[in-house]
Amino acid sequence: MPSTGSTKDRADYPGAGPWVPERLSLKAIRTSAQACEGCDLFRDATQAVVGDGPRDARLMVIGEQPGDKEDLAGEPFVGPAGRLLDRALEEAGIAASTVFRTNAVKHFRFSGTRGKQRIHQSPSRWQVTACGPWLLAELEVVKPQVVVVLGATAGQAVFGPSFRVGAARGRAMGWEETKLELTHPPETVVATTHPSAVLRSRQRDEDYAALVADLKVAAKTLG
Repeated sequence: MPSTGSTKDRADYPGAGPWVPERLSLKAIRTSAQACEGCDLFRDATQAVVGDGPRDARLMVIGEQPGDKEDLAGEPFVGPAGRLLDRALEEAGIAASTVFRTNAVKHFRFSGTRGKQRIHQSPSRWQVTACGPWLLAELEVVKPQVVVVLGATAGQAVFGPSFRVGAARGRAMGWEETKLELTHPPETVVATTHPSAVLRSRQRDEDYAALVADLKVAAKTLG
């Protein structure tokens, strides 16, 4: 079972900032994140799972957090949701191999187990905020032209707590609408649902088609 966090108050955690390397590179981020104790999630996760993809990717997708399979593999989007995302990207006209994938939170949060698989639990708002410096570091290194946020947690990490997927999805938004300051900000942000929500949906075909349609907005912007 995961620990409750009761032995240490959230105010005692400094956030990820002290662990972010001064000289940024994907290798340095990947190495330094393994030592991060910016929030309590490091205690139960197998490892930190940072972004992966081309250093010069024009498109970055941001999800919520690594899942059970990602936590074990140390790579983002390697489970069923990742495979669905790859298929949707290709149908939208975006080569999946050209995309940089990451998550708003780098450690897996879970609540107990079901058989051998740990049960996903969404990160709290303070945990998302604590992990924010890692996402900013990745954005500064990759400098994507377009960012796609997958789901509410990723959207709130970028746009703030008032973000709602239903109100924002499928349209090209400017980075100036976000809450994050970057040296080289992306030109466009597109919001859509998380692929895992499509997998859970009772109307999967419709929701998958909507995901592809949203990704086509990003593809058009890239084009």
